[in-house]
Amino acid sequence: MGRIMDQEFHKIKRLPPYVFAEVNAMKARARAAEDDIIDLGMGNPDMPPAPHIVEKLVETVQNPRVHRYSNSRGIPGLRRALSAYYERRFNVAIDPECEAIVTLGSKEGLANLAQAITSPGDIILAPNPSYPIHQFGFIIAGGAVRHIHAEPGPEFMAGLERAVVYSVPKPTALVINYPSNPTALVADLAFYEEVVAFCRQHEIYILSDLAYAEIYFDGTPPPSVLQVPGARDITVEFTSCSKTYSMPGWRVGFAVGNARLIAALTRVKSYLDYGAFTPIQVAATAALNGPQDCVEALRGIYRERRDALVEGLRRAGWPVSVPTATMFVWAKIPAPFNAMGSLEFTKLLLSEAKVAVAPGVGFGELGEGYVRIALSENTQRIRQATRNIRRFLARADEFAAKSVKTE
Repeated sequence: MGRIMDQEFHKIKRLPPYVFAEVNAMKARARAAEDDIIDLGMGNPDMPPAPHIVEKLVETVQNPRVHRYSNSRGIPGLRRALSAYYERRFNVAIDPECEAIVTLGSKEGLANLAQAITSPGDIILAPNPSYPIHQFGFIIAGGAVRHIHAEPGPEFMAGLERAVVYSVPKPTALVINYPSNPTALVADLAFYEEVVAFCRQHEIYILSDLAYAEIYFDGTPPPSVLQVPGARDITVEFTSCSKTYSMPGWRVGFAVGNARLIAALTRVKSYLDYGAFTPIQVAATAALNGPQDCVEALRGIYRERRDALVEGLRRAGWPVSVPTATMFVWAKIPAPFNAMGSLEFTKLLLSEAKVAVAPGVGFGELGEGYVRIALSENTQRIRQATRNIRRFLARADEFAAKSVKTE
């Protein structure tokens, strides 16, 4: 009998334990005990796509010719639809042949681009806190990540300056994500102009995650960094059908921008997959080209949920800021619970209020002290969640005292 292989794999060693796994395990145990958990943890849209999108999928899947391998770059009609979206939404012309590619969600696209452009030891700049793939896609690829404060503004730009001066080798790429997951921060075109000018000067690629471009509430559509003249020379931007059309499980996203970076991503993907199932791509084409009132309707539902959550939490004695975009509220932990940190607070909220949220520390060290609350249940359930939280917070001193005793 051969010796048992017990060595650790190098790339796995570089990944910390997935913080959300502990909360998910607790959630599963609570549900197994038949507890009614209100799940505001994962940014997992609960509404179905518009009927015309589903109908197009069903119609296409009946065609016996569509079950073969698809096109790794994405079917031409979908790339053309994506280009048309960029033209009408951002007034940006995209060549569907060499400046656009269809990905298996924006997460896969970003991870595979990281594989394409990262050599061991390369330094990547990523916001903190941020969606985990923004840093770990590059860590898996062998790179090292230097963090920049996520909020767009002078501190962000100062962080870029320091990174260029003190990083050896100099940074290869910068990840940006506005509207931001988890913080819901939004950037304007003036900020993008500063970032593009800086990165062009220092020859740093920009990788923009624009997955929440269509979930906004203040009447001002978030811009694309590609609207900045010259951005295309150094930029690739990722978008997705997941949130815009409530199609997260369909796994269809996009990358557009710099032809050299798109070619690099295309080459890596050609070895790894044959593209999304063709009927899904045809249905995504119908989503982009079809009536957009479904997007406006989703936006209205998220706005109603946001208002119910913010109002309910404030009434419960938990003052939170009002996000102007995304499907998240980024909330500072109530003062009595500061000492226990975001993970322990999340676990306490789950066990005592039966409400699941995401601990801020799971998004990076600068997320400590916060939780992310997703608008992923209906308004009635969100109101129930805030009532549960209100009862929980009324006992805050009791729980805080217990926390001090156990330390």
